[in-house]
Amino acid sequence: MPKLPLTLACHLYDRTRAIADGTIPVEGVELNFINLHVTEIFWRMCQYQEFHASEMSMGAHMTLMGRGESPFVGVPVFPSRVFRHANIFVRAAGGVERPEDLRGRRIGVPEYGMTAIIWQRGIFQHEYGVRPEEVIWCLGGQEVPGRKERVALSLPPSIRLERIPEHETLTHMLCEGGIDALFCAHPCSAFVAGDPRVRRLFPDYRPVEEDYFRRTGLFPIMHTLVVRRDVYQGDPWVAQALFKAFSEAKQAMEEALADNDVLTCMLPWSTDHLDTTRKVMGRDFWPYGIEPNRKVLETMCRYAHEQGLTPRLVAVEELFAPNTVEAWRR
Repeated sequence: MPKLPLTLACHLYDRTRAIADGTIPVEGVELNFINLHVTEIFWRMCQYQEFHASEMSMGAHMTLMGRGESPFVGVPVFPSRVFRHANIFVRAAGGVERPEDLRGRRIGVPEYGMTAIIWQRGIFQHEYGVRPEEVIWCLGGQEVPGRKERVALSLPPSIRLERIPEHETLTHMLCEGGIDALFCAHPCSAFVAGDPRVRRLFPDYRPVEEDYFRRTGLFPIMHTLVVRRDVYQGDPWVAQALFKAFSEAKQAMEEALADNDVLTCMLPWSTDHLDTTRKVMGRDFWPYGIEPNRKVLETMCRYAHEQGLTPRLVAVEELFAPNTVEAWRR
């Protein structure tokens, strides 16, 4: 039997490398792995469905599913997870010392529906009592003018959203006082360059993020894996084959991280970092599958609904292929 040709667009992470180089095959598939930056993948997949399968913004997938417009079927693989307290920036002279100080202020976001922003808004609402309706959201390019939402929005009137001038960027506006804060996924270039006009809202962010995890058990999911619906309908076994391969690739990387004979990354104390992470988060701190991630996924579904991205509360099982909801076991 010939293998199924399948083009997969995905970022090259340590946990996906074994799939990209063919060390771990996808059963029954002749894989064409295309390594692209995630922002390009998301735009091309959401706008044109160019690939058979791809890494996908969890926020975009959830929004499309909640509106009944999704051309994708999800696979419960989560190649990107990031705590998001570190990438909240404020004007140094703006008088913002606490999250509560941003109530009534102007906050810049590259996209209202970005996954990172969904988590940051959710943290502000549920940790600090600042609801999405209580600020003005300023939409535009963070470093380059003209960025647009990858998924069209249909927000309730209680959400105040403004587009910044087409020639402007959010970073420039933050420096000059046009906005009071910037929520983002990528570090603000002005901050990286050492501009004294910009600082982090949480300067010592790691203890804040560790405390957040200890109290909530939430390690925010950023991205998932999707298969085009027409591909899945023709060959539903593909979803399970991808899930198995990605799970094996992640397990192989976990084993490599624990082997300090030859370090897999350039951090000299990476073994100590792994040990410290496991003390805080447990041995399997980056799980795939639905059940180990149910609380995180349900939280995000609730956030998306509260923030006006989905007209109804999406159930976790709706997001993923039925044959990946319960894993096969020997």
